Amino acid sequence: MNLDLKGKNALVCGSSKGIGKAAAFELAKLGANVTLVARSVDKMAALTKQMTRTNGQHHDFLAADFADPTDLKRKVRGLTATKPIHILVNNTGGPPGGPITEASEEAFMEAYTKHLICNHLLAKAVLPGMRREAYGRIINVISTSVKAPLPNLGVSNTVRGAVGNWAKTLANEVGPDGITVNNVLPGATNTDRLKGIIEKKAEKSGKSQEEVTQNMQGAIPLRRFAEPEEVGAAIAFLASPAAAYITGVALAVDGGRLKNM
Repeated sequence: MNLDLKGKNALVCGSSKGIGKAAAFELAKLGANVTLVARSVDKMAALTKQMTRTNGQHHDFLAADFADPTDLKRKVRGLTATKPIHILVNNTGGPPGGPITEASEEAFMEAYTKHLICNHLLAKAVLPGMRREAYGRIINVISTSVKAPLPNLGVSNTVRGAVGNWAKTLANEVGPDGITVNNVLPGATNTDRLKGIIEKKAEKSGKSQEEVTQNMQGAIPLRRFAEPEEVGAAIAFLASPAAAYITGVALAVDGGRLKNM
């Protein structure tokens, strides 16, 4: 199986922690040169020093805030002027939870901007280089909610569904160029976001965090949460030459929690 990414440049968003960080490290292990994208300069500077460096690999970072798409576009265009990006991992922290009936218009617009608009401008920025290099992988980290909406995540369910349909449309359009576009749908994963969800559920229900955790894990056939590295491995596979004939799919990495296929 060809998993070799030597000589390939990857741009990984939301990579200062959690799934984004794990994906960056997995791509580096396969030989890619990785550019981290997040807000924290200090974290990213430290992480680039920790990532695998063999065969002349070079890792760097781009400080950007997805709440400011104009600035993000300017910075990414500057990056793509210096090197082609072969692999784009779109990954952004999820919107705050809550019932859809209580969501503000501003919450929808903020999530739409950070997720769909920023994904789109990043894809447009890297596609010319992918076409020239005859190698392109766009991988969007979304949520299992694109297949089955999750309770109490009204804004997230709505916007992530839009991203899923955007990605499928993009996959159809760039397929003739040999560029693949796929979605990874993480289930409950051991990240800071999951810890926050557990804390809020415990507070709202009056149950202990341990009890909430057990109930959540009990709904997962594998009876545990995912580790970020497990989701990162799925992302790295889809970025590899081995996944050249996989496009337009939504891959659930959820321990079997989804009830549908």
